[in-house]
Amino acid sequence: MKTIAIVTGASSGIGKEFFLSLNDRKEGLDEIWVIARSEGKLEELRSLTEIPLRVFPLDLSAQEATSVIENALKEENPAVKYLICASGFGRFNAVADDSAAVLENMVDLNCRSIVGATRAAFPYMAKGGTVILIASMAALQPIPYIATYGATKAFVLSYGRALNKELRAARGARCLCVCPFWTKTAFFDRAYSDKTIVKKYAVMYKPEQIVKRTWKDLKRKKRDVSIYGATAKGQALLVKLFPHRFVMWVWMKQQKLK
Repeated sequence: MKTIAIVTGASSGIGKEFFLSLNDRKEGLDEIWVIARSEGKLEELRSLTEIPLRVFPLDLSAQEATSVIENALKEENPAVKYLICASGFGRFNAVADDSAAVLENMVDLNCRSIVGATRAAFPYMAKGGTVILIASMAALQPIPYIATYGATKAFVLSYGRALNKELRAARGARCLCVCPFWTKTAFFDRAYSDKTIVKKYAVMYKPEQIVKRTWKDLKRKKRDVSIYGATAKGQALLVKLFPHRFVMWVWMKQQKLK
């Protein structure tokens, strides 16, 4: 039986960094399946690893993409050692300043595609295997002007923590939700528009810092959430202690919004 890793959003940012990190965990891996929209960028990954790649140029926001993954898994019947879901995008706008199509597409990519990928992989998860879902610090609080993105990541966090329990019981596997703070990636290229008003960031981390912390947290068998950095951990604590109405007020003040 072939043992594989699957990485979505593998062409850039945190997804690519996770892909690269598999070079240090290649023992027992027969193949990596990489998924993103750009076939060209996925093909470029071949020179960055000795592990054989299978390239899936898919737009995961399209519902038929799940069927492609399901069919490939049925055909190969592999053991999935790692499923890393890093596809997603956000917008730094008021809800009224983005079209319904854009916001619905965000929900499709950030939420529905993760449900589809994890459900497709569930029967193939190897004992001791790992699902890694990229949530966000935005999952911990409601955030005006990043409202839809924050809500999608709250879904990912809730879904992933519950999935962790089900994977442990049924497959002897686990799920870890990663909640990055602001991280320097191409995410911002799509998040900005001419109407963007969210421009103040408390701190900016690097993708490799997030990934390194994730692998470290995976050594802690009971952990289901990974947060990197003192600023991020401090905020995670504060949003637990204070009412969300107050947290949103602080956010608005930081961004100099009314």
